[in-house]
This record gives sequence, structure tokens and C-alpha cells, in this order.
Amino acid sequence: MGDSVAIEASARRRRAARRSASLMPEDGECAAACGSPVAANISRVNGRTKRDRSLETTSKTERKRRTCDPSERLSCHKTQDSLLSSASGYNKYRGILNWCVVMLVLSNARLFLENLLKHGILVDPIQVVSLFLNDPYRWPAACLVIVANVFVLVALYTERQLSKGSFSERLGFLVHAINMGVLITFPAAVVLLLPSVTPVGGASALSIYTILFLKLYSYKDVNLWCRELSSIKVKKLSRSLSCPSQQHWSGGDCKVSYPGNLTIRDMYYFVFAPTLCYELNFPRSPGVRVGFLLRRLCEMASEHLKAPAHRPLFFTQVLVALAQQWMVPIIRSSMKPLEDMDLSRMTERLLRLAVPNHLLWLMFFYWFFHSSMNFTAELLRFGDRQFYNDWWNSETVTYFWQNWNIPVHKWCLRHFYKPLLRRGFSKKVSQSAVFFLSAFFHEYLVSVPLRMFRLWAFMGMMAQIPLAWFVGRFLRGNYGNAAVWISIIIGQPFAVLMYVHDYYVLHHRQEVDGL
Repeated sequence: MGDSVAIEASARRRRAARRSASLMPEDGECAAACGSPVAANISRVNGRTKRDRSLETTSKTERKRRTCDPSERLSCHKTQDSLLSSASGYNKYRGILNWCVVMLVLSNARLFLENLLKHGILVDPIQVVSLFLNDPYRWPAACLVIVANVFVLVALYTERQLSKGSFSERLGFLVHAINMGVLITFPAAVVLLLPSVTPVGGASALSIYTILFLKLYSYKDVNLWCRELSSIKVKKLSRSLSCPSQQHWSGGDCKVSYPGNLTIRDMYYFVFAPTLCYELNFPRSPGVRVGFLLRRLCEMASEHLKAPAHRPLFFTQVLVALAQQWMVPIIRSSMKPLEDMDLSRMTERLLRLAVPNHLLWLMFFYWFFHSSMNFTAELLRFGDRQFYNDWWNSETVTYFWQNWNIPVHKWCLRHFYKPLLRRGFSKKVSQSAVFFLSAFFHEYLVSVPLRMFRLWAFMGMMAQIPLAWFVGRFLRGNYGNAAVWISIIIGQPFAVLMYVHDYYVLHHRQEVDGL
């Protein structure tokens, strides 16, 4: 009797426990209701687990249905898009890119082999020296570069006198104007009047003088802005802004204030720094990385560190060899079609010249804007290394000119474009003025060394204005990028052919007639 009562009571307790367990929420749900973050995560995990189980059940049911349905078992098609269709969402085209590279290498290898079979080996390293020097005992271009120091010292002296009040602003402006005017005209007169200056040597010297002109212009402007700031806010400025005392940055370098920046050391640091825009305090890197410096040096001109001793890699020599072996024969064979105005053969020569000219331009870009400028910046601990941006992704002509040469773009924006806007000129007029200035210097660097004035470079730069309008208005995305690439690849060899033709006609008429 007692045993039966105890068994019945135990059974009732078990039934009550099962009913209470069925009514209670799971651990994750209870903790989530109580506001516990950990419990909320448990609840989400449990929810995902339930969804996964339901999806597995559904997929199993679907597979079972297909197995039972004969038409489903025999089906091999489903609704889907082609991979090359934009609706497919497929974007793995690395194999196609590799194919393009292989085809490019093979096609250019054929052209190179054809060039060797037709012309033989034309590379002559000794001939490169004659491009810079006619007489090994007379270096007129190098002498021009040495004389450039006079203009640097005149600019520094003028700024020192202005800071002390010995020169008035009007007199200082006049001295700067004369100094920079002579800076532009003096080397051009020497190159034009001195026959011993070669075209390559003259172009190199004029390039240095042009860079120096832009630097001194920026130097003049920034020091003028410092004086204006001092005169306007003289009562509010602290002592560090009105005298040449020095403050230390967190990195240990000295912060220079006007007129404490007017020293020979500061001036020549700016002259050699890879920038055209002057600042009193440039961003500085913590130190010189020897490994980085050596890599850039090897890319510029010296032997590659990983190559054997008998296999030197001279980047400069590669550029010259490419021009001697590939470009010169094409240019020489182009003289006769240009003389006869044979448009079909002229077009064929232009397209043949486009490939080596473009390769040469790309190699020069890497050599100058990456290797050389990074080497100089590392040596001087110059912190701003943005010498170029992603110009290869340019979808407009304007974007290309803003990003392929950042130092020039910064100078134009800071010292030319924005001052024109502040004077009331519109954006279109200011942009056109920037292109005009660039066109002038392009023509200056080409026509003066060649001692002839044909304005091909000037017209090529000014043609960028309507081209920029057309591409920006009618082409977008990949079409705009393709238009920019075409203008780069075709425009440059066209100007090269025009200048070389005119140069040969003026200076080597008999050689042209014999082609």
C-alpha cells in the first residue's frame, strides 16, 4: 500500500517536472530576455543553428523530391548568366590579363627580332657621351649649372634685406623680377649662341634652370606671406613667430620660424629637395634607410645587387639602348614619307614609333618620379613622398594632369591657379592659364635646345584643353580611361616625329635627301 502511494507520487513529480521544462524558455532566450550580452550571443547562435537545421532539412527534402521526380533526375540545366555578362557578378579575369601580357610580350619580341635582323646591333654606349659633350675639354652645360648658384644667392640676399627692412617691398619685388627674368633668358641665350652646347646638354641645363625658377618663385611668395602675416598680426604673434628662435618638435628636429629660415643651409636644402613648393618646416622622416637608398640607387644607374658581377643592369643605359636600337631607325625611315607627305606611310611610321616611345616614357617616369626622387628624398630625409598619384586610372584628361606630376601640380595650384581665382578670374580662365604656362615651358625645353621654333609642343599642350572638355563631357569610366591612354600613346610620338623631321631638314638636309 505504502509502496504504491510512493510510486504514484514519484510519477506525478516527474510529470510536473516535464510540464515545467516544456514551458520554460531555453538558456539563451532566458538570458537574452534578462539583458545579458553573452546570453544574447548564445541566443543568436542558437537561432542560427535552428535556421541551419531547417535549411539542411529543406535541402534534403529538395534532393529527395528530385530523386523521386524522373524529370528532375534527368535535368542538367538551371537559370544562370554567362560569366562575361555583367549580370553574372563574375570578376576573376586574372587569366585574361595574363594572356594580354603574354600577347604583348610576344608581339614586341617579334618586332625586336625583326629590328635586329634588319639593322643589326646599333647600341653604342660611347655615343651617348657625344650627346652631352662635343669637346671633352669644354663642358658648357655643366658650367651653366654651376652659374645657377648666383641666382640662388641673389634670391637669398634679397629676402634677408627685406626681412631687415633694408629693402622696400617694391624694391624687393623688382630685384626678384630681374633675377628670375635673367634666370630664364640667360641659359636660353647661351644655348642659342654657343654652338658647342649639344641639344641633350642644353635640354638638361634648361630643365635645371626651369626647376630653379619655379623654386625661387615659391621661395619669394612664401617669405612674402610670412612678412604679411607678421605685419597684420604683429601684436598677437608669439616671440617664436617674430624672431629666429628655434623650437623642438617631438621628433627632435628644430622648428624654424621667420626670419630664422633665411640661411644658406635652409636655402640649399630646398634647392635639392624633391619639391617645388617652399615651406619653413618640411615634414622629415625619422632617419635614412640604407637598404631603401641602395635599392633606389640600383634602379637609377648602378649594378643590381642580386645580379651576378658580370651582368650589370644600368637603367639609364637601357633607356638609351632602347632609343638607339628601336626609335632611331624608325625616325630615320620616317623622313622620306614626311617629305613626300605620304599620309598612309606617315601613319604607319607613327604607329610603329608609338610603342618604343611609350615604353621609353614609362621607363623614364619610373626612373625619375619613383627611383630618383625617392633616392633624393631618402638622402635628405624629406617626408612627403607623394610624387605621383594613380594617373593610370585617369578617366579624364584633367585628372591625368593633376596626378602624374604632383610637385608641378602643387606648384600650379598654390602659386598660379588659386592666386588667379583670388583676383577674380573664373575657373575656366584660370585652368586655361595653367595649360598656357605649361605649354610655354614645354616649348621652351624643346625648341631652345634644338635651336628652332615650331610650336609643336606648345600646340600639343594647348590641345589638351578641348580634349579635356570632350572626354569629360562625352566619355565616362573605361571609355574615358581608354581615351586618356590613346592621347598619351599617340600624341607624344607625333610631336617627336615633327620635331625630328624639322631638325633634320634644318641641320642635316643632305642626309635627309639621301634617305
